[in-house]
Amino acid sequence: MDATISPCLRMGAFMEGGFCGKAWRGSRYHVGMDASPLLMRLLSGLRARKLEAVLIGNAAAALHGAPVTTVDFDFLFRDTATNLLKLKQIAKDCNAMILRPFYPVSKLYRMVNDDLGLQADFMPMIHGIRSFKGVRARAAERSIGGLPILLACLDDIIASKQAAGRDRDLAVLPVLKQTLEQTLRASGGKGPAQKRKRRGPR
Repeated sequence: MDATISPCLRMGAFMEGGFCGKAWRGSRYHVGMDASPLLMRLLSGLRARKLEAVLIGNAAAALHGAPVTTVDFDFLFRDTATNLLKLKQIAKDCNAMILRPFYPVSKLYRMVNDDLGLQADFMPMIHGIRSFKGVRARAAERSIGGLPILLACLDDIIASKQAAGRDRDLAVLPVLKQTLEQTLRASGGKGPAQKRKRRGPR
């Protein structure tokens, strides 16, 4: 499904220089005007360099319709020498730097361009998630302005935030769970969350 990018127009739409709630309305994708050029630039780089990455965290949740805000992007990707080279090439394309803010404790790679206001974290692992393969299999495939994007399912986003246990993660859990329930009702109870439950604990 190809979504049309348009700015959020209602002041009460949980915007904060980024995404707004009620992100998917039919085939329309509503995104804050400050965030959309950055997201499109990242998606263009991912496609050009053929780097497969899944958008996770609040940004992905917002695109699923959760009324949450964020000014950053978090991606899960496979940690290989080839993919790290691709990531560096994307950073160069965006005139950005790759930082390792939590090295050696974490393998997080942070892409930053202060002039653009760009901050994107690329992680080979996240709390509560067993593997990239599983997240990729459950991810929703979308197309924004002709550019493909992979969105982590809400079930995985919730699991990661519960496992992380940080105050800011726990604070959004009620909203994410409510959005998940609404999504399941709208789809007749079918979705990645239900499939995961049927498989049982990993």
